[in-house]
Amino acid sequence: MEFALLGWPPDGPTLRVDYRRFAYAGKFVLGSTGKAVVEDGGRGTGEYDDHVLAAASFSPDRTDGDCLVVRYVTVRDDRQGEGLGARLLAFVAARAADRYDRVRIAVNNPAAYVAAHRAGFAFTGRETGLAELVCERPADRPAPIDPDTYRSGLDRYRERDLAPDAVARLDEKYAAGPPSVVETPEGVESGD
Repeated sequence: MEFALLGWPPDGPTLRVDYRRFAYAGKFVLGSTGKAVVEDGGRGTGEYDDHVLAAASFSPDRTDGDCLVVRYVTVRDDRQGEGLGARLLAFVAARAADRYDRVRIAVNNPAAYVAAHRAGFAFTGRETGLAELVCERPADRPAPIDPDTYRSGLDRYRERDLAPDAVARLDEKYAAGPPSVVETPEGVESGD
């Protein structure tokens, strides 16, 4: 498995991931955003980039040139739950340290929220877009994590109309407290 930064904005590459296996697949065909991937080492021979296990797209914040915003992260459906999203986020943040002071992501569900924290992001207390919680970290190191602030983000999800099994998973995350931060993968940068 290899982590690779494919290119920086505005000249990022396009990436064709299978819409049947990845959420947000259409967002990766845009060439104006940077892209990073987790690959299985093989190469796709068909219509899609079948070697991709997870992908992230990112671009500078429109109003703050010192901040990189991760726009989308997606993990192939059969590889979810393995920590690929969190490790890919940590990888992107580490690569951004030479270009940006901070990295930000807005997450729309508790699983993505926990993954962001595992990648060293912390809840800012703000929401944006369609009820997305804003998480941020310094590009060169994980953010300090405060258990109360972490749980306040989980409480925001609790205010939503959730199925009973989702509430139970949220209760487990709340009781466990902030997750430990993942190791940043080395990877390669192929788009400079």
